[in-house]
Amino acid sequence: MFFTGKGDDGTTGLLGEGRVQKFDRRMEALGALDEANAALGLARSLMGDIPETALVLEIQRQLYQLMAEIAATPENAARFQKIDEGSVQTLENQIAALSSRIIMPAEFIVPGDSPASAAFSLARTVVRRAERRVVELVDSGMVANRLLMVFLNRLSSLLFVLEIYILQQAGRQKPTLAKGD
Repeated sequence: MFFTGKGDDGTTGLLGEGRVQKFDRRMEALGALDEANAALGLARSLMGDIPETALVLEIQRQLYQLMAEIAATPENAARFQKIDEGSVQTLENQIAALSSRIIMPAEFIVPGDSPASAAFSLARTVVRRAERRVVELVDSGMVANRLLMVFLNRLSSLLFVLEIYILQQAGRQKPTLAKGD
């Protein structure tokens, strides 16, 4: 069956004992992360047949791991902790590798030069919102792993680089700038 009816009272379960209100800060973070993953799926579907699609799929899988850690009760969090310094370092290495292959604009860009690049811009903004929600959870002590914030911060940077990379791979060397070309 595709529904349980347990959430009809406005609560939802965590990974562990207990339920929280659907408007709980933890659920807001999970919702933003879920949206980010969906936006990344859209971006990946628009990338075409290039090797970087595997990178985006791996990031989507990591977002599910991050979501599991956030959804876990404090006594279960360690069991679900997968995002670590190595995860952050991998993102930093990917940013460096892709950055070396593009010409980075010196000004703000206007999203929309291609469907795929616009999708990456959208995904980046949703990741930024998710990052703000996760920062709130870490700051309040609801989540202990501070690397989740760092991971999301690096991910938003990687998505910006991917936006530019996708444009340049499509032959557009200069994106539309906010100040005008």
